[in-house]
Amino acid sequence: MLGGAGILVGVAAGPAQAAEVSYATRCVPPAASGLDPVEGTTKVEINAPATASVGDEVTVVWKFTQAASKNPDLIDLPANSVQPSGTLKAAGAQTADVAMQGPRENPAIPKGGAMVLSDMKGTLKLTAPGEVTLTPDAYSINAFSTDTKCAPTQTVAPAATIEVTASSTTPSSTPTTTPSTTPSTTPTTTPSTTPSTQPTGSSSASPSDSGQTDFTGKEVSVPYACKTPIGDKNATSPVQIDAKKNGGSFDLTVQFKKSVMDSPADIPADSVKPSMEVALGGSDKGTVHVEGPTNSQAIKSGDPIEIPDLTGTYKPGASGRSTLSPGVLTIKALGTTTTCTPTKSEVSLTLDTTQQAGGASGGDSSGSSGNSGSSSGGTSSSGGLAQTGADDHGMLRALGLVAGTVILLGGAIFTFMPRKRLR
Repeated sequence: MLGGAGILVGVAAGPAQAAEVSYATRCVPPAASGLDPVEGTTKVEINAPATASVGDEVTVVWKFTQAASKNPDLIDLPANSVQPSGTLKAAGAQTADVAMQGPRENPAIPKGGAMVLSDMKGTLKLTAPGEVTLTPDAYSINAFSTDTKCAPTQTVAPAATIEVTASSTTPSSTPTTTPSTTPSTTPTTTPSTTPSTQPTGSSSASPSDSGQTDFTGKEVSVPYACKTPIGDKNATSPVQIDAKKNGGSFDLTVQFKKSVMDSPADIPADSVKPSMEVALGGSDKGTVHVEGPTNSQAIKSGDPIEIPDLTGTYKPGASGRSTLSPGVLTIKALGTTTTCTPTKSEVSLTLDTTQQAGGASGGDSSGSSGNSGSSSGGTSSSGGLAQTGADDHGMLRALGLVAGTVILLGGAIFTFMPRKRLR
């Protein structure tokens, strides 16, 4: 018998009791993982008051002493990334399904390690005198928006019993509190001035402006087909490529824009490294490597995720009009790699270029020549990539963060956020 073990009960509730049951369980991982169901044994300890009265609302605690499945040999799970929820069956004097849930609190769990789950709590309002038995039932393990669902494969024995006595004083009615004043309308705030149009990404100068040094690309929605350690996923992200003239070369900056989410878990510093191969087209051919720094600070669960700008230098390999399109995106973290390839080329920037020694692969010089440094916003072009017609407009939904590792986990959503924190 455990007394004062964090069990909140009504005034008439007696000392808490704890009992453990063990039952065969089948756990089904998320479909995107490609893993087979797991047969195992769940061991649960239920803490509940031994006695209580009708009308009491008691809090019951479900403690896992053993989960039915271990962490698969795919990834390390970081601390505070796993949350359990489940159902407790009440039977006897009254029947009810008691919803149970635990906090997202766990130590770091290595690949193949035992799954450590937090204690779950739920409340039950007692409505009839007599014995009420409490039996653990199905539960789910949530990690980064995906659920592993576990259910008993045998009859489970009750883990606790509450002796419920008739209430000596049961109020005939429960007073309710009604606000004395309810506003009939809710004021809204309307900006005094709303611009009739909003500029979109575009090039910043015409070809006649030969002195231009900064070139702003068009924001384009790029459809990606992503390969991850545990499955494939299609996704779309808005991307913009800008350039700054540097002699005969151009310093490139690639931004992922308008895609925002909060971190689903604590992410260690220096754990995520993004890079991209910008695809060249038009007069020039080949790719330009751009990359961003790793996250300099740890990101706490619930905080916005920021992906820095990707930068690199483009040295033209041909003279003429060359196009730049977002290409293959790679994200590496703690030994894992996610690779996303555009299924359709979307030109973000067009530059008038002059061939440089040791430059890109070069082309057939079919593009029109002009003064180096001119630019214009581009439209969809082959850019050396096949146009498959894939179209999944929206934010980049393909990537999930697990142990600071960027991988796909079913419905997990990891999206990029530019320098300004957008909500």
